[in-house]
Amino acid sequence: MKIFSSEQIRNVVIAGHGSVGKTTFSEAALFITGATTRMGNVEEKNTVSDYDEDEHQRKFSVNLSILPIEWNSHKINLIDTPGYADFVAEVNSGMAAADVALIVVDAVAGPEVGTDRAWDLATKNKLPRMILVNRMDRENTSFETVLSQLRDKWGSSVTPIQIPIGTDTTFDGVINLLSKTAFTGKSTDREDIPEELTSMSDELNSELIEKIVENDEVLLEKFFEEAELTLEELKGALKKAFCAGDIVPVLCAASASQVGVPQVLEAIIDIGPSPLERGYSDADGNELELNIEETPTVLTFKTATDPYVGRINYFRMLNGSLNSDSHLWNVNHNVNERISTIYMQRGKEQEAVTKLPLGDIGVVAKLSETETGDTLTNKDKPVKLNQIEFPKPAYRMAIRPVGKTGVDKLGPSLQRLITEDRGLSLERDATTGETILSGLGDTHLAVAVGKLTRKFNLEVALDLPRVPYRETVAQTTHSDYTHKKQSGGHGQYARVAIEIAPLPRGSGLKFGNRVVGGSVPKEFIPAVEKGVTEAASNGILAGYELTDCEITLFDGKHHPVDSSEMAFKLAGAQALRDAVRKGSGLLLEPVMTIRIQVPESFAGDIVGDLNTKRARIHGISPDGTISVVDAEVPLAEVQRYASDLRSLTQGRGTYELTFDHYGEVPANLAERVISEPSEGEN
Repeated sequence: MKIFSSEQIRNVVIAGHGSVGKTTFSEAALFITGATTRMGNVEEKNTVSDYDEDEHQRKFSVNLSILPIEWNSHKINLIDTPGYADFVAEVNSGMAAADVALIVVDAVAGPEVGTDRAWDLATKNKLPRMILVNRMDRENTSFETVLSQLRDKWGSSVTPIQIPIGTDTTFDGVINLLSKTAFTGKSTDREDIPEELTSMSDELNSELIEKIVENDEVLLEKFFEEAELTLEELKGALKKAFCAGDIVPVLCAASASQVGVPQVLEAIIDIGPSPLERGYSDADGNELELNIEETPTVLTFKTATDPYVGRINYFRMLNGSLNSDSHLWNVNHNVNERISTIYMQRGKEQEAVTKLPLGDIGVVAKLSETETGDTLTNKDKPVKLNQIEFPKPAYRMAIRPVGKTGVDKLGPSLQRLITEDRGLSLERDATTGETILSGLGDTHLAVAVGKLTRKFNLEVALDLPRVPYRETVAQTTHSDYTHKKQSGGHGQYARVAIEIAPLPRGSGLKFGNRVVGGSVPKEFIPAVEKGVTEAASNGILAGYELTDCEITLFDGKHHPVDSSEMAFKLAGAQALRDAVRKGSGLLLEPVMTIRIQVPESFAGDIVGDLNTKRARIHGISPDGTISVVDAEVPLAEVQRYASDLRSLTQGRGTYELTFDHYGEVPANLAERVISEPSEGEN
């Protein structure tokens, strides 16, 4: 692929709900521009975009794909992203690399939950948005109905710049409302507007022009003076309004038959900003002076593993230009990185290039430290960019290797997986000893497990994490225990008297000594403390750590021959067990703060469901059309809340879960956990 100037480059992220034809649009664009000789099909598992084995099996996108095409002397980097909610982290990465968001909507279903998600991410990334009403050749399509739904949701800025010729199975082309020309079939030849659509197109043309000029003072004055407005003037003003977000253009197509796809590409070129026309700021808010001669500034927006090349980093040139066989400074890790060969990526295929200009997208292999979100630049004139924001993983599962051979491979393999997928996180629960893998949903973790098997030859199993309960006491109690064993020769003797008293939540475990008169010699007191702390860490009631209490040694007795450190250690441990059982032992559970964001129509259902989960509702606050529910809820009740929330809100809800404190488990539930620990832990 030849090198294009920055003015000729367009970077477009394709986003939206699942199964609305995003990948099909990408395949149609590749085919009509000559990048491929055959249009791929998701069902036939031969698309350029969806090349991963998981994508073939599930028949939807899991990873983003870079698909550069050439059209009318321009290069368009299409960034195809998943529509399934579990893989929204890939959409975050794609948004960070783009200058335009093409939000794809189904012509029958209209805007869906994935449409909202794409719109919100584009807004957060300050991307101008255009909407493609796709699959216009399906039965029961209605461009007018979908347009009305879009306007109800996002206001009058949603403006059609095309309308369809025909509908359902008769859909055969599009009308460009600005140029007042028609395109039928797959042709790019301009035609006259069909007579039956002339009146409608004239009316919508007038509405479009009024919408354009109201955002441009010069043209508005000419409009009121009834002076002639040229097509070039209107295109320029439309581009300006689009880039400012004042107009959200609506287009239409049937990607499977390629009808309307060339006109979508034409619109991207005509009104989409080039990389030089976008504003970028560094992490300190200073605007970058964009120039191909400036310091090379590179944003790494994705890390992946290629089966042949190894680890590769996808990057966007935000400023300057980059040559092969050069060096850049990683600002995030303070390390020098050698850029050996630069590649252009198309799906899984790579083509080496010698140079990458400002605004273009490429990949580089085998960087030592660079990860997703890192900034690469010159050490002498460093620029640090804002980090890419990724969703916080909320669906937690305990992961373990199947078989002893995978124990050593588990940690390194998971770290490599998390480097590639920023929707995943890894932690070790010190209380239960489990390795916890968190993601954005059950499908997300299922795909992660598949990658571990396929890429790293590591078979693993997922289990519901054990709840890290803890134990404490409800009242002050004393225990006096004598450890005595005679077996000939030196025996074992130690008497220990302790007091155990409850402490406020979060105090931990404390050990004190009030022994007087040498009843327990000083050299044996550490042994008592060790016996007590070891027994406390292993739990008394149900095998969970004892906490929030103070244990005080106040008396005892020793034997000049038979006493030993081991005897006092054993006596201390047993005295603690007796004291806890006498002191009305309690079971504690982690209580989380949960913040749930849902459309206001679902708030009542959410509160009702939380009440069945022993939650304490703190409040419901409005945020536009969204209701934010704040509550406290026991961790044991929300182990699978990601699935529950998706079911309750049709996938429109999100939540964040953070640890708050340990609280007392109700007696009836505590009895079950204590008597059946295996069930309680799972």
